[in-house]
Amino acid sequence: MNTKDYISLEDEFGARNYKPLDVVLNRGKGIWVWDVEGNKYLDFLSAYSAVNQGHCHPEIMRAMTEQAKKLTLTSRAFRNDQLGLLYKELCELTHSHKVLPMNSGAEAVETVIKAVRKWGYKIKRVPENKAEIIVCENNFHGRTIAIIGFSTDEQYKHGFGPFAPGFKVVPFGDAEALKKAITPNTVGFMAEPIQGEAGVIIPPQGYLREVRTLCEKQNIIMILDEIQTGLGRTGRLLAEEHEGIEADVTLIGKALSGGFYPISAVLSNTDILGVFMPGDHGSTFGGNPLACAVARAALSVLTKENMIENAAEMGAYFLSRLNDIQSPHIKEIRGKGLMIGVELVPEAGGARRFCEELMKKGLLCKETHENVIRFAPPLIITKQDIDWAVERIEPVLKK
Repeated sequence: MNTKDYISLEDEFGARNYKPLDVVLNRGKGIWVWDVEGNKYLDFLSAYSAVNQGHCHPEIMRAMTEQAKKLTLTSRAFRNDQLGLLYKELCELTHSHKVLPMNSGAEAVETVIKAVRKWGYKIKRVPENKAEIIVCENNFHGRTIAIIGFSTDEQYKHGFGPFAPGFKVVPFGDAEALKKAITPNTVGFMAEPIQGEAGVIIPPQGYLREVRTLCEKQNIIMILDEIQTGLGRTGRLLAEEHEGIEADVTLIGKALSGGFYPISAVLSNTDILGVFMPGDHGSTFGGNPLACAVARAALSVLTKENMIENAAEMGAYFLSRLNDIQSPHIKEIRGKGLMIGVELVPEAGGARRFCEELMKKGLLCKETHENVIRFAPPLIITKQDIDWAVERIEPVLKK
């Protein structure tokens, strides 16, 4: 079978809720992937930051295969020998006190919504069914019904209502707007430290510190969705570290398994996660031994192999190389670590055609919000690799 055959199968039998580039991949190693025709590509998306450690990292693979031979799933009806170890290692690494594992980023977001609402009723004493959570414009926290209900992207919402109440939306990066939106019923504020899906939008310096102070004064839970930004992507373990703060609740996922297995986690403290009693919340696969073993290995190689430090160094280098490109198509280049967006002027004709041209030259990336090219290579990338990429990016952006 060739590329067209595989694409025909997807088009005939699959739902059309994605619009991928027309490349059919079947192998990956490190920063490189190969298609069914044998063509080699540099992966500059990292599965939306799920493959921070690179494709098929041997140590993570070894942990997965060894655990798969022993025990894969018990459900939470019983305990397993990997769960407590993951809890301890995650808490020590992130300075958290409690962990609640789930499977996907969206599940982690749903979990924190439930936890913070219950905290509001039980601890803050907000009147029943009156709890409010404040979120930001252009947010992306997942695609469940509750989550898309507070999205400001009309495509995510159109045709899917009615939606759950209890959410307010304020501009991202505007602490004063947040302050004005707070009421006695506000229990939480949730944001991404950098908005990825919106086009790598970075808030003003000091914004998160202002929010941290405001939440403490108003007795509001500060929730940071670090599912994309966390685990090294921005050159720090968590993006919140750039402003020297700690959120009350941090959500991680994606790179938590290095791309091998779905796992996410809610990181918090006893005060917040302690509101859950047996039966309040759960997941058959959440915290399964296979996922936990994989996550432990993924965290180990992330720190042991200095991937976070490399992301900071290579991100700065890559940004400097991109900023040297003189192109009438470029409106703005934004980024922190290896999370970078190149916004094009509207007259450029959209970012999709640039991504398609880069694919032909052996570099895979993806457009977001029509006019932004998102670059997010694995954190193991080198200067030589970046130079190779820029040699292809520059002529495409100038064309």
